[in-house]
Amino acid sequence: MAVTGGTGRIVGGVDTHKDLHVAAVADEQDRVIGTRSFATTRQGYRQMLAWMRSFGELRRVGIESTGSYGAGLLRFMQQSGVVVLEVTTPDKQERRRRGKNDDLDAQNAAHAAFAGQRTVTPRSRDGMIESLRVLMACRKTAVSARRVALQMIHNTIVCAPDGLRDQLRSLTRMQLVRTLASWRPDLTAYRDLDSAYRIGLKSLARRYLELHDEIADLDAMIAAIVANWPRTSSPAIRSAIPALPSSSLRPATIRKDCARKPASHRYAASARFRRRREGPSGIGSIVEEIAPPTARCTSSPSVACEPTTGPRTTSLADLPRGIPNSTPFEP
Repeated sequence: MAVTGGTGRIVGGVDTHKDLHVAAVADEQDRVIGTRSFATTRQGYRQMLAWMRSFGELRRVGIESTGSYGAGLLRFMQQSGVVVLEVTTPDKQERRRRGKNDDLDAQNAAHAAFAGQRTVTPRSRDGMIESLRVLMACRKTAVSARRVALQMIHNTIVCAPDGLRDQLRSLTRMQLVRTLASWRPDLTAYRDLDSAYRIGLKSLARRYLELHDEIADLDAMIAAIVANWPRTSSPAIRSAIPALPSSSLRPATIRKDCARKPASHRYAASARFRRRREGPSGIGSIVEEIAPPTARCTSSPSVACEPTTGPRTTSLADLPRGIPNSTPFEP
């Protein structure tokens, strides 16, 4: 739809979608003078910009969802020298009154850009900032997937047959993962319970190691980008750098500081407790002896953790009730 307009200054608005963008144009009196749909391709972006400029001098464009469906259009408009504003969530009362329609959403975006309401300056979607954002997003999902794989390994071992569980009870995290990944189970005997557990544990361990290597590669790329970051960048860019996790600034594999974790978390998988009541009435102190643990670290296999100290004595009143004799494979 197009309404004949003048040759004055105009404002555009775009409602973004996956395959089609709906654009609208408003004149100097904030009256809609045209609405049209365009494909989400570079050719469609060029056609949209030419169509908007055919109504007059384009002052600015309000675009919805510049962080997702509108990212490509945002980059194109910025490269073309057009002032772009990101239109935030529309007014709910206005939407209920007028209804939900793509043309209306595009017109509302044009009205918001004209009035300067519900608009913010969009983030830059090019250069080193965008590269860093993409790598950080990939690293975040890889870390979450690796944590899930490790939790599944621990849960599977807890439910495994006793003979299989006893073989893995005293192993540290990386020893456990490497041992499981090196197994060669008989893939044709998957109907057997023991073989099924071995096949499943090996699959989870290999998944963990692949994600571990993937995270290390992403950390190296992120560290290289941050190391080459221009010192004379704009204040907006400099303010974004401290928001990064401190671990992502390190080259090579990320190490977690084992000293910050309490001993119960570091050595829970290999610690064996023995308690003894002192006194005929059973009231007194409880000696809690921890077997000499093997360092358990969550990061690179070359990282060694400090061992725990010797026996420690706690009061009977301070000891939690119902503590098991061992805490197997706590993530």
